[in-house]
Amino acid sequence: MEQILEALNNIIWSDALVFLCLATGIYFSIATRFLQLTNLRSMVKLLLGGSASKKGVSSFQAFALALSGRIGTGNIAGVATAIAMGGPGSIFWMWLIAFLGSASAFIEATLGQIYKEVKDGQYRGGPAFYIEKGLGVRWYGIAFAVATILSTAVFLPSVQSNSIALSIDNAFSIPVHYTGIGLVVLLGLIIIGGVKRIAKVAQVVVPFMAGGYILLAILIIGMNIGQIPTVFGLIIRSAFDVEPAFGGMIGMAIAWGVKRGIYSNEAGQGTAPHAAAAAEVSHPAKQGLVQAFSVYVDTLFVCTATALMILFTGSFNVHHPEGGFVVQHLPGTEIGPVYTQQAIAHHFPLLGAPAVAIALLFFAFTTILAYYYMAETNLSYLDCKGRHKWAVWILRILILGATFYGTIRTAEVAWTLGDIGVGLMAWLNLIAILLLRKPALRALRDYRKQKKEGKDPKFHPRLHGIKRAHFWEKTGGKE
Repeated sequence: MEQILEALNNIIWSDALVFLCLATGIYFSIATRFLQLTNLRSMVKLLLGGSASKKGVSSFQAFALALSGRIGTGNIAGVATAIAMGGPGSIFWMWLIAFLGSASAFIEATLGQIYKEVKDGQYRGGPAFYIEKGLGVRWYGIAFAVATILSTAVFLPSVQSNSIALSIDNAFSIPVHYTGIGLVVLLGLIIIGGVKRIAKVAQVVVPFMAGGYILLAILIIGMNIGQIPTVFGLIIRSAFDVEPAFGGMIGMAIAWGVKRGIYSNEAGQGTAPHAAAAAEVSHPAKQGLVQAFSVYVDTLFVCTATALMILFTGSFNVHHPEGGFVVQHLPGTEIGPVYTQQAIAHHFPLLGAPAVAIALLFFAFTTILAYYYMAETNLSYLDCKGRHKWAVWILRILILGATFYGTIRTAEVAWTLGDIGVGLMAWLNLIAILLLRKPALRALRDYRKQKKEGKDPKFHPRLHGIKRAHFWEKTGGKE
């Protein structure tokens, strides 16, 4: 079974997908006139604006909900994996895909808002919705919905729970199956409350967990301030195959940097539009800009913090593509969160393992919450007649089962399943947002025009030739 999964993963994550991710980010960066830079101030301002309603969450809650999906085990174990398989140069390619992916994240989040609906008394939206409405292809929307339910309810939760269980076992010697039981109980109590409860948990936990982790990283960076030029030089030289110690690894650096970058920040993958569609805003571009900023928070802040801690302390191994090791600083250590635990323990011997275990518990658990919301949203899409209460309970059982299963499986199997899920969604969504680029780009032009006129932008789709944006046609953004 493991060989079959690995073969499938290699097909999905071929060089073609890496190229598609990079090419899509480059295209949308140019098409939006590099909004990553030109609209940076608006991103921060919009993040703190707006309020929740009976049907939608606030911009910040949607940001926190999306960020809870972005910030997870990929920021700790994923960064370690990228370094282990692609060398230090992979971090540069993670940065690049985050910068380019920010534009892709804007497009998909804006489309999520444009084509959102009111279902089950709340805003629902995402790739399945904008694929059907924007492209008029129902089967394509169904394909994405099914792939997303499988990915977020079956494949991806196991990666998060596996990292939690391994780190807690390493830090506190708690058997993995006990951790699995605890996660299932806590997860069940929250997801029964629906998106409102998930958003409320996320808006409290996400800033706390990300801020605390970055603060710890800043302390370690401060203790190694003199090494910053050396480490950044190592990353850049390795990224372009001019570092002798990691010569001949540029292909692996690009592949693993892009793969783990997308896994972490999820730009273009199609997950964040679900949260973006739930926001109460007066113009789709507002939430698009907020979600573009969340990519920065995930990769440029959190992932970079992890990478610097690992590289400062030399707490990593680098595997040779043909077998063996290029560098082996941690003999006998499995790829994953242990790299980060060792890095922190280098400076704080009693803090390393517990700190990473607690951080992963918060990071990965909130990601599983976000996965459930995405799965439920796609289930809502598939059930047009609204008679899916029994299906919701099956979905809950599936995600709880997958969460427990991940805690007792090997990390390699868990990551392979996760990569398959991310890859399937990325293929389907990237093609869709390229085909649907015009409505999102028109919305951005409209937003910029109204801002230039000193207005608080409002959205009227018919003025821009955008069809089937039924929510906005009825309300103009006002309930």
